[in-house]
Amino acid sequence: MADDDNDDTYLDRPNRRKASSKATKAIVAFLLVVSAVIVLIITVGGWDTLEGAKPLQIAYILIYLLMAFLVMRWNRGVLPLAAALAIVLLIFAAVSGPAWFDRDKAGLTDPTLDEDILGLLSLILVPIQILLIAFAMRGFQQAWNVEVEKTRDDQRGGGHEPAPAAA
Repeated sequence: MADDDNDDTYLDRPNRRKASSKATKAIVAFLLVVSAVIVLIITVGGWDTLEGAKPLQIAYILIYLLMAFLVMRWNRGVLPLAAALAIVLLIFAAVSGPAWFDRDKAGLTDPTLDEDILGLLSLILVPIQILLIAFAMRGFQQAWNVEVEKTRDDQRGGGHEPAPAAA
């Protein structure tokens, strides 16, 4: 019979209703997708010249897209992972950007896409990853996971809280 008492309760997630939380969620998901697309372009455009990085780049693309999906479902747990992976990708992008520009030496194969474009895309990843780190940590601070148990009376306004005093 105790289960009958629980039928009048529900879980409320007040931090998910805030405009700042909704904006942060959208920005983090957007930055993850943009990062995945840029890494995809770099991977496809430089496929013939990439040697050991192909599996890592494919993994980054898939993981970033999965994390974007999870963030859109209000999964707060992937935010620190997104920030950590963004730090690693930031380092890779900062190192590989100038290396794409220095491919005019003899013996180096030409990539499918122009080296300057690949270098520029690699350098564009740097500020995107910085933004991803900042917004992912901001989202983690917003406590999307907080749940408050409420009764149906609270939802209708007939809760146990006193009514405001008349003026």
